[in-house]
This record gives sequence, structure tokens and C-alpha cells, in this order.
Amino acid sequence: MKQFFLAVHSVEGEAPPAPEVVEQMHADVGAFNAELQAEGALLFGGGLLPVHSATVVRANGGEVSTSDGPLVESKVSLGGMWIIESPDLDTALAWAAKGSAACRASVEVRPFQG
Repeated sequence: MKQFFLAVHSVEGEAPPAPEVVEQMHADVGAFNAELQAEGALLFGGGLLPVHSATVVRANGGEVSTSDGPLVESKVSLGGMWIIESPDLDTALAWAAKGSAACRASVEVRPFQG
């Protein structure tokens, strides 16, 4: 089995959905997570706090520095992710389509090395 990173992208600054839409999204993502688990495909998954909560760490020549905020300023950021096992890319893409529908966001699929 191959491992794939399914990255959920969010757009910073977009108006948040109505509370009832957020509630349905949470239910849909929960059902998707349960399906991944039932199929033995889910290795790990989770949502992320907004990018303003990020800290960037740089180690250079023995010196370590930190800075607040995202590494790269962008309107699009990583909002969450799943790490799954899948027999092939086509199956991973099918999982990503279900995840995208559940969380109502774009999902990028990337295979792990090896």
C-alpha cells in the first residue's frame, strides 16, 4: 500500500459559512473519517488552526530562530489534512473527492516518497 497526503486548502479572509453549514460540514467530515477508518485507509487526519497561530522555526548553522505567522504569505493556506494508505493514485483521488465534498474545500493529493 502507498501512503498519500490529502491536504485541505482554505482561503484566508473568506466569510465564514453560516453556523448550520459549519455544523453539516462537521457531520460530513465525521462520516468521511468513519468511512476511511472502516476501510482501514486512515493513518492520521486533523484540522488546523488559522495561519496566524503558526510559528516558523529556522535552524541555521547551530542558531535557531522563530518568527510568528506562516512561512509564506498567501490567501490560500493549509486548513487540515489526512494521511491515508491506498493501493494506487486513482483510489487516493477518489478518497480526496469524498473528502473535498465533505469539507467543501479543495483537496490536494500528494504521494509520499518510497
